Amino acid sequence: MTSSTTSSSRSRNHSSGVRSTPDRFAYSPSPSYSESSASRKSGSGRNPVTVAARSLAGAFVACFTPPETADSKNFGVSDESGAPSVASDTSGTKSERRESNRGIYSNSTKERAPGSMTFTMEEIFKATRNFSPAFKVGQGGFGTVYKGRLDDGTFVAIKRAKKSVYDKHLGVEFQSEIKTLAQVEHLNLVKFYGYLEHGDERIVVVEYVPNGTLREHLDGVQGKVLDLASRLDIAIDVAHAITYLHMYTDHPIIHRDIKSSNILLTEKLRAKVADFGFARMAADTDSGATHVSTQVKGTAGYLDPEYLRTYQLTEKSDVYSFGVLLVELVTGRRPIEPKQELRERITAKWAIKKFNDGDAISALDPKLELTAGTNLALEKILELALQCLAPRRQSRPSMRRCGEVLWSIRKDYREQSAFDIRSLSSNSQRSASVREN
Repeated sequence: MTSSTTSSSRSRNHSSGVRSTPDRFAYSPSPSYSESSASRKSGSGRNPVTVAARSLAGAFVACFTPPETADSKNFGVSDESGAPSVASDTSGTKSERRESNRGIYSNSTKERAPGSMTFTMEEIFKATRNFSPAFKVGQGGFGTVYKGRLDDGTFVAIKRAKKSVYDKHLGVEFQSEIKTLAQVEHLNLVKFYGYLEHGDERIVVVEYVPNGTLREHLDGVQGKVLDLASRLDIAIDVAHAITYLHMYTDHPIIHRDIKSSNILLTEKLRAKVADFGFARMAADTDSGATHVSTQVKGTAGYLDPEYLRTYQLTEKSDVYSFGVLLVELVTGRRPIEPKQELRERITAKWAIKKFNDGDAISALDPKLELTAGTNLALEKILELALQCLAPRRQSRPSMRRCGEVLWSIRKDYREQSAFDIRSLSSNSQRSASVREN
C-alpha cells in the first residue's frame, strides 16, 4: 500500500504557488458602491464525476463541526450537475465586475501553505494515539473527527472517513478536487493542511479551532455571554470569508450552508467559517451565465426562497443565509423556534416585523445590555438583514457591501459606547458632588 498527499499546485499568478490571502477590509465611507470581482477563469466543461468528487471533498471538511440538532436538519441529498443557465439578470457589465480590487485586502504569508503538508499513517496514528476515543471530538455522517497534535506541537483536527463513503472509481478526480480546495486560504476560513490516502484509509487534516461554534456561544453552552461588540466582530469576520470565496478565488465559490453552527470561534472570539460539504463553483459569468441550476441544498431556516423555488443558485443565496445569521446574532434565537408561538417561530420574519413596526428593541437578545449604542447598532443591523433577506436576489447587496456596512456600524457603535461611558462617568461625579454638599 502506498501513501499519497495533496499539495497546492495552481496559483493565481505565476510567481506564487499559493493564492493571496485577503484578510481584512479597508472600510470606505463612500455612499456609492459598485460590485467588483477578480477576473474569473472559465469553469465550463466540468463532468458529473468531477462534480461528485467535489461534493465528497467538501463533505470531508463538513464533519469538522459538531453534529446538527434535530430542528436544523440539512436539506437535500444530492448535488446534480447542471449546465449554468444563461439568463439576462446580470448586474453590471463585465468591466464593472472586474473593477480593481486594490486596497481591499492585503497579502499575508503563512508558515504553512494550505494543503502543502505531507503525512504518513504513522504520523496520524501518533497524533491521535491510534485514534484513541479520548481524542474524539466529533462524529458525522462521513466519519469521525479527532483532535491531534503533530510533532511540532501544532494541534489539528483529523478526519477519518468512513470507508463506505469513498468510491474507488472517483479516486483520481477526488484527489484533484482536494488539491483545488487546498488552494483556498483566508484568515477567516478553517485552514486545510493536507489529505492522505493509505490503502482504504482516507484522512483529512485541517486546523483545530478550540472554542466551539457560534451557536454554542449564543446558547450559553460555552459559559460567557457574547457581548454585542464581539458579535459585530464575528459578523465582519464571516463577511470577509464569504467575500473571499465569492470574489478572490480563481473561480467564485458558493458556500451554500452559512449558519451559526458552521462558524467556529477561536479563543480570542475570531470567527472561522467551516463545512464546505455543500459548496460548489458559481456560474462562469465570463461566458454570460448568471446562475447555476442545481438541486437544492442547505439548512432549513437559512435557505434562499428564490433558490428553493427556481433551483437557480448564485452568490446571493449566501447573502440571504448571511441575513438570517445577522438576525440570529442580535436576537440570540435559532432561525426556527418550534416551541415559540406561531408568529414567532420563524425568527427572521418575526424580528424584521418588529423592526418595521418600530419595535426592534423587543427583538434584542435579553442577554445583551441595553444601551443607546446597542439600540443604534440593533436598528442598523436589522436594516442590513432586511436587505439581505429581499425576496429577489437582484435586490440583495453583495457580501462585500455587507462587510462595508458592518464596518460602519461597528465604528458608530464604538463611538456611541465611548460617549455612553463618558456620560455615565460625568453623571456619577455630579451625583457624588451633590451628596457631599
